[in-house]
Amino acid sequence: TPSVIIEIIWQVVAAIPIGKVMTYGQIAKQCGYPGYARYVGSSLKKLPEDSSLPWHRVINAQGEISFPPDSEAYQQQKALLQYEGVQFQGKRIRLSVYGWK
Repeated sequence: TPSVIIEIIWQVVAAIPIGKVMTYGQIAKQCGYPGYARYVGSSLKKLPEDSSLPWHRVINAQGEISFPPDSEAYQQQKALLQYEGVQFQGKRIRLSVYGWK
């Protein structure tokens, strides 16, 4: 059922260590649902406001934050990642350095 899949996604996201990131696609694959990257994104949108899940550690396959750069959500995610020591090169995060397998 969808709620079980969302729980699995949240568990994978919860396991991403400080200073590391995973892509939506990696998370989908890890959960046994390769090709369901968009579903990972929509399940993260369903997080309660007071959630402590490190949603900010999830980025797109290009190594970028998926929110529009001029949005508040983008600024919040970037600030949280930088606080954890993740460095940006322009708009990108080097997955070879900060990606978590």
